[in-house]
Amino acid sequence: MGPDNKLIGEVYFGMVVAVEHDDVTTLERRFVRVHSLTWALTLRKEFPVLDATTFANSLVRCAMCACLAILTPAVTEASSPAVSQEIIDALTRANAAVVGVEVTAIEGARSAETLGRRRTGSGVVIGSDGLILTIGYLMLEADNIQIVTRDNRKLPARPVAYDLATGFGLVKPLLPLRGTNPVPLGSHSELRPGEALMAAMGGEDADVAITQLVSKRPFSGYWEYHIEAALFTSPPIGNHSGAPLFNQRGELLGIGSLLVADATGETPRVAGNMFVPVDLLKPILAEMQSTGSSKQSRRPWLGLTSTEQSGRVQVVRVTRDSPAHTGGIQPGDVILAVDDAQVATLEQFYKRVWAHPNPDDEIKLTVQHGTDVRTVTVKAIDRMTTMSKPSGI
Repeated sequence: MGPDNKLIGEVYFGMVVAVEHDDVTTLERRFVRVHSLTWALTLRKEFPVLDATTFANSLVRCAMCACLAILTPAVTEASSPAVSQEIIDALTRANAAVVGVEVTAIEGARSAETLGRRRTGSGVVIGSDGLILTIGYLMLEADNIQIVTRDNRKLPARPVAYDLATGFGLVKPLLPLRGTNPVPLGSHSELRPGEALMAAMGGEDADVAITQLVSKRPFSGYWEYHIEAALFTSPPIGNHSGAPLFNQRGELLGIGSLLVADATGETPRVAGNMFVPVDLLKPILAEMQSTGSSKQSRRPWLGLTSTEQSGRVQVVRVTRDSPAHTGGIQPGDVILAVDDAQVATLEQFYKRVWAHPNPDDEIKLTVQHGTDVRTVTVKAIDRMTTMSKPSGI
């Protein structure tokens, strides 16, 4: 089958899959997912002469045809075949740079209490030297890191950096990644709600999914984390950890961090994912590579897991042997003020704490426990000093 006929076959197959998924549930969710095994069997039957690389690319191209048909019918109907082909080719190239990341944490790792000792996720090649961007929590206290390529080879890798402030992680394989080109870094500045995007997952269960941007807004995490801009997409993808998010030009927009119950920030609540935008990476990439982190990450940490409810910051969990634990703060306590400045949101709470110039500064907290209100002085610490660092950082 010649290239033109093969492309026609791929487009036809993509459209068939779109039609097969054309039920109420799919249209309501506006979502098409690539089920690799089913698609693989069909593709192999229709195109038995394809080699492994072309076969893998065809999977993605078929997915793009199907997803474009459902998610962006106006674009595909109004655009020329050349424009639609450019989108498919760009996303195919982007997916070729996606890898799996498998991590085993050291024995006794503190992070294993919440993340588990064995972790799997995704990453994407962003450097010509094989540098891979992923989500940092995968590699916390790592004892062993393996990169899983598209042909299911496993390559040992070393940690390069973990940035607490943004959540990004960098790893580099110890052996060259053959035939893998880095993806370009994009920006969310021109991204608008409703735009169709591609999330890609690597590893043994490699997959792609089409989703949509539903919101761009600040995000405060329960684990003493805040970023001024986060990308929220829906419908949700399950294997989100480290999954890269691409625009239709194949540019990297963000890295998957969380499954969230409220992606839009509005009522009714809509489930989705939170992606950390690569706009936050660009100013600190060189610093991360040279120092293993960024200066913004060297800040006070208390060891609290908290929620924001009805204008109150309530403690849900206290990390064992943390400054907050030593200071006697308990689950259920409400943080009323930091250094006598009232706080009503997680963002206010964190920014008051981080306003201290040194990670080990003493911080005065006004805490309500039941009907009792007391003042506690807590000596904060740099969180990374509590972690067993991977040997490469």
